[in-house]
Amino acid sequence: MKKKVAVVMGGYSGEREVSLRSGQLILDSLAPQKYDIFEVHILPEGWFLVENDTKFPIQKGDFSVQKNNQKITFDVIVNTIHGTPGEDGQLQAYWKLLQIPFTGCDFYQSALTFNKRDTLSVLAKFGIKKAESVYASKNETINKEEVIQKLGLPLFVKANRSGSSLGVSKVNHASEFDQALRTAFEVDTEILIESFLNGREISVGVFKFNGKTTVVGHTEIISENDFFDYQAKYEGKSKEITPASLSPAIEQRINQTSVKIYEALNMSGFSRIDYIVMDEIPYFIEINTNPGLSPQSIFPQQVVHKGWQFSDLLDSEIELAFQR
Repeated sequence: MKKKVAVVMGGYSGEREVSLRSGQLILDSLAPQKYDIFEVHILPEGWFLVENDTKFPIQKGDFSVQKNNQKITFDVIVNTIHGTPGEDGQLQAYWKLLQIPFTGCDFYQSALTFNKRDTLSVLAKFGIKKAESVYASKNETINKEEVIQKLGLPLFVKANRSGSSLGVSKVNHASEFDQALRTAFEVDTEILIESFLNGREISVGVFKFNGKTTVVGHTEIISENDFFDYQAKYEGKSKEITPASLSPAIEQRINQTSVKIYEALNMSGFSRIDYIVMDEIPYFIEINTNPGLSPQSIFPQQVVHKGWQFSDLLDSEIELAFQR
């Protein structure tokens, strides 16, 4: 009997349009001869099973749906929500309470990795190189001169809990600092201010395949903009080179660091780890636990270059969901 798979997409943040595109790739990649596949949208206006142009409300008490006087429940959930509530642990905790298997990492790992400051604090104990940083919240006074003196210019101001480079600004001059704070605080009540690392930006896909932490590939990002912002990521304002041209030594160092990070955080599911490589050393920037899976996204590019079928990776993820 075929498993009923809910492909859940959307979300409540500015990343929902990207998530809907990611969900479409998964819908197109899952094998209909193996699964009964359902498209589920979780959006601010409601939770729905979507079939063609018809929407059937999801019952939040048990994550079921009534369709043509028949109750549908799901055997497993493929979670492809970027941002809240699908990448910060909220939905994962809810599904766990309902005892519905889901792909990706567990609720604690989702909440941890969605918080940049907390992730950096955990990884510091494992000797992972990173930028210098200052954490601040919206209700405290930020001394601009002290921050600039500590971190130098240029520097980055980031929303602490966000993805797709939303709420991120590069500050080249002190006069830009206040606006950067406003931009970040529009997205989150917590921010991270980081020193600038002048190097190559390398993005690495990692996941667990047949029980082993596996590096998918390496992509170098060369942005037409001042940094790899939302426009560069999703509106064609960057060059993404897969595979990145890396020496064997630095590739090995990146691979070892990526496996170490993935396992130190007790991760599962698809992840993308971003680095700045400076003086042949990879400096950790962030980990994305629900990376973009739209056709132009980095993780799928790496899968294609590897010669793998995305459907096989999804089969592996679904199998792992049942084992957890």
